[in-house]
This record gives sequence, C-alpha cells and structure tokens, in this order.
Amino acid sequence: MLAKELITRYPHLTELHAHTSPVSDCADFPPAEVVDIYKRAGAHALVITNHLHTKQWGGDHEAMAEQYLADYYAALEAGEAVGLAVILGVEMRFVGNNNDYLVYGVSPEDIPYFISLVPEGIESFYRKVKSQKNIILQAHPFRSGITLAPTSAIDGIEAYNLHPGHNSVMGFAARYAREHDLTVSGGTDFHHPNHEAMCLMRTAHPMRDSFDVAEALSSRDVLFDCSGSLIMPYAY
Repeated sequence: MLAKELITRYPHLTELHAHTSPVSDCADFPPAEVVDIYKRAGAHALVITNHLHTKQWGGDHEAMAEQYLADYYAALEAGEAVGLAVILGVEMRFVGNNNDYLVYGVSPEDIPYFISLVPEGIESFYRKVKSQKNIILQAHPFRSGITLAPTSAIDGIEAYNLHPGHNSVMGFAARYAREHDLTVSGGTDFHHPNHEAMCLMRTAHPMRDSFDVAEALSSRDVLFDCSGSLIMPYAY
C-alpha cells in the first residue's frame, strides 16, 4: 500500500503549531502538560509557536523577550525529561491588522529584535529578518478577518490549519499555494483539550531544532498527517 510506504519513508512526526499558557493567554495548558500530551500522542518533536505581540507585556525588549521565552524553556526542560524534542517557533502579529505569521529557523537571541519590529509590519519584517536559514509563512490566511499578505513578503502559507474552533478554508488555501508556487505548512494550532496532534508534519529525518524545521519546509520534502490521513502538498 502506498500509504504504508510513505509512512515508512517519512516516519518522524512534528507538531508545527502549538500554544502554551500563560504566554499565549488563549491556551489552556502550561508547557509541561503540552509536552506530556504530545509525548502520549506519539509525536517526536513539538514546536512551541506562542503569540508574539507587544500588548502582552510591558518593559524593555529584553525583559519582554524573557517573559515570552519562559514557556519555551519550561517546555524544553520537560521535553528533555521524557525524550521529546521541543523546538522554538514564533507566531507574530504586527500592529495594524489581525494577520499572524509563523517563523521557523529562529533562536532565543532573535526574540528581542522581533519584538522591536512588531510596529513595522510584515513587509519591513521580511526585508530585515529573511535569511537562507529561516522561513516566514502567513498563518491560516483564509480565516475570516485575515487579509492576504503580499507574496513578496512571505515564503509561503499555513495551508493546513486544524484548529476545530476556526474555519481556515483549507481548500482555498491549498489552491492559492499551488497557484502561486508557495511553500506550505500544516499544524494543529493546539490550544484546547482533545484536539492535540490533529495535523503533524512527516519527514524522513528527525527535527532537532528550529533550523531543521525551516530546512525541511523549504525543501518541500514533507508530508502532513491529519489524524492518519496523509496529505501530499505538492505535485511531485
């Protein structure tokens, strides 16, 4: 069976979009619980993509970054204890609209600079931050209240967002990505009980850090596993 062959070839499962409390105030679970949930779900790696926008914190950029990273470090410690790779990602929101952007290929040292760019918008952020080692994607771009970013200011889109409380119009997103030759990602957008691991990335090699994730997505040599249903996002 083709599905069995693909699962054998792409055995490593990574959650690309998960939130923890209290850094993401919309999330229900603290870091250690999220790690436990994903370990029990069979994931091999978990990317913490907490919301980054300055209205959540006060103080200078270094202090704000320390607050932002607190959940990531707590999840990292919990992951090391149980053998789950915990990886840093970011879900950015800039001043002026409700658009969100997922960034992979980041390190903790990047966060103060990212915070300083929140007032500037995605086009300025892309010009200043984009490198060969990272990838910048518009999250769930077809949800109500979201506007499409210029394709010149993103590398791709999150075509497959499985948050059960939102209609991410995934069919339109997948078609838009295909029409514009955009890189795609997929994730659970985990916040709440009983919807963990609904969309995981499958790769041939394990994901050890944020740069591995950026490289895997950029290579387009990935599959997405939606609760056991496989998605091949590109016309190979």
